[in-house]
Amino acid sequence: MSAATEADMYRGLGWWHGRDRPLQMLLTRLAGRGRLAEHLGDDEDLVATDIAFRRLDLAGDAAAEAERIAPEDRALVDAYCDGAAQALTSVPWELRAAGLREVEPWTAADCILLARMAGWVTLAQSQGEMERLLVDLVRAGVGDELLEELFPGELGGLDAELLRRLEPGEPLVPAAVRWNVALPRPLASNNWVIAGARTASGRAILANDPHLEVGRLPNVWSEIGLRAGDRWGLGATMPGIPGLLVGRTNDLAWGATYAFMDATDVWVEDCRDGARRRLSADGETWEPLPERRETIHRRGAAPLEVTFHESPGHGVLDGDPREPGLRLATRWSSASGTGAASLGGILALFRASGVEQGRAAAGRLELGFNWVLADRDGHIGYQMSGLLPLRREGVSGLVPLPGWDPRNDWRGFAPPEDLPRALDPPEGFLVTANQDLSALGRRDPHTVAMDPSRADRITERLSARGEGWDVAACLDVQRDLRSPHAAAYLDVLRPLLPAGRNGELLAEWDATYATDSVAATLFERFRRELLLEVFGRVLGREPVLHLLDETGILADFYTVFDRVLLAERSAWFGERTREEIWRRAALRALAGPARPWGDVQQVTLRHLLLGGRLPMSAGFDRGPLPLPGGAGSPSQGQVYRSGGRETSFAPSLRLITDFAEEAVHTALAGGPSDRRFSRWYVSGLADWAAGRLTRHAPPPPGQ
Repeated sequence: MSAATEADMYRGLGWWHGRDRPLQMLLTRLAGRGRLAEHLGDDEDLVATDIAFRRLDLAGDAAAEAERIAPEDRALVDAYCDGAAQALTSVPWELRAAGLREVEPWTAADCILLARMAGWVTLAQSQGEMERLLVDLVRAGVGDELLEELFPGELGGLDAELLRRLEPGEPLVPAAVRWNVALPRPLASNNWVIAGARTASGRAILANDPHLEVGRLPNVWSEIGLRAGDRWGLGATMPGIPGLLVGRTNDLAWGATYAFMDATDVWVEDCRDGARRRLSADGETWEPLPERRETIHRRGAAPLEVTFHESPGHGVLDGDPREPGLRLATRWSSASGTGAASLGGILALFRASGVEQGRAAAGRLELGFNWVLADRDGHIGYQMSGLLPLRREGVSGLVPLPGWDPRNDWRGFAPPEDLPRALDPPEGFLVTANQDLSALGRRDPHTVAMDPSRADRITERLSARGEGWDVAACLDVQRDLRSPHAAAYLDVLRPLLPAGRNGELLAEWDATYATDSVAATLFERFRRELLLEVFGRVLGREPVLHLLDETGILADFYTVFDRVLLAERSAWFGERTREEIWRRAALRALAGPARPWGDVQQVTLRHLLLGGRLPMSAGFDRGPLPLPGGAGSPSQGQVYRSGGRETSFAPSLRLITDFAEEAVHTALAGGPSDRRFSRWYVSGLADWAAGRLTRHAPPPPGQ
């Protein structure tokens, strides 16, 4: 899509989004506003989802935040909204059939809302779950020694007795999020950049493969080529947000992974008579807690009145402060007062002339992401973005702290220059894959991060090859199915395996999650039994089964539990040895026949609104497709249930660009359109499933 000016380019982008992805844009906006039940019906899950989003109040100050957008940026955002409004003139038939009758104009506040939602869903489903797990473990009586093994060095300020006195309330992660197929979890991803000294072309290369939910249609990403005069951009966008989120221009390429920055904190508030207790130099006071009343309109039913209580500086209270007791309050750093800077940063990336300007632009974003960058002059760089709360010394963001003590309040946010960052490292490459990167910054943004296996494997391959990197070689790394995580287990497991064919298969396995591998299935069965054997002894079998089968905790943060499972000795083992425990788990896991990994690990891509409600022959859903890869392989493949619905992690998009050519090479799990009867509904799916890339060049001027 070509235009004479940058404003016209963004107007065109808004129009293309509104034309190709009207269902995605409107459904996501309804969810973020907490207005699903109002338009789609008095469904229990819809009402619960609306309450969850009204509680978080992402839309509450979005219009006010839009007024803070810099004038030069606001003109471009308004142009985008104008284009979207021109395309969104009628209700998509799926929403019309569900009950939506009219389309409200798309606004800058909607852009800010969707930008916030892109970060919150991940935090709600991952960081929030871990913080809730810690509270539940303490309340279940798990001792300090056991907790320290799971969270070494992160339990400063923990008062177990205080947490055991908490009044029961709503979970930090409401079960209502299970409905939100409109909101994919942007969790695990890979990206890397290689300097020209190591490439075949002598120019820098960037590779990015965001691992999101792939079991949905449309894909969250929308690929596009843009041009404004002589300046062009190629890459992927998210409908509803103006700008390229990953991709490249004439001068700069950038890619993102989730940073696992701990930007969510929980406080324990002492409440009575609608007030919270606070301490000061003058003694103890009781401060009234502001009420926020929300009306949940329900189509075909009476409105529902809901009241939330805000704890100033600490977020939304869990429960009713009019009843005396201790209650939790939760705050996410990007829930309010954010968005204007993020949109400005996204727009600035398109204009940036090189890595230094790109890092400055990326650092403005208020959501926690790892950005790698490369430019036409051969420079490579890295910048973490996000609002990292400044906390008092000796405490982390994982532990709920007394809200009545002002020392536990946030003290602003770390500047981007203090976050992890790098420029032109001597190794000639930079890799991020959701691992702990705190060594590259002045401040540690993590309380928990993902296992470093994917990053380690990518680094191993980049180091081993040395020079001669090109697009094909990078694609081979993106498709790599070997898991250092599984290999670490095999080093211990092989001598302990029982006799028999299954034991032989696992002993010979190379830790590669190919779809025809029976050993991969056997290993996953073993690790499941091991989790039940170790943690079920302390917590009970049923709670561990719930964590395995109905949450993402053990999939997202398996490194937390690996600290125990791989340890030679652990308090979690009781009087048993590691060898005894592993042998028992292996005997159960390997006792029966096993199918190939591709038969066990499959994903069905389901329509955003009608998924699973119509027969497969109707064509709204596609699959099932075998999903290669495991949790620790660069080509990640995970399918599990979380929040009451099936979810998946896999490379939703693959993108590689070499500055030796004006092009990007991509593969998308889906197609450009969310219109089922469009030829572009799943036009990229076959190539994505086969691991093929498509080359895209900039649009010519005037088209």
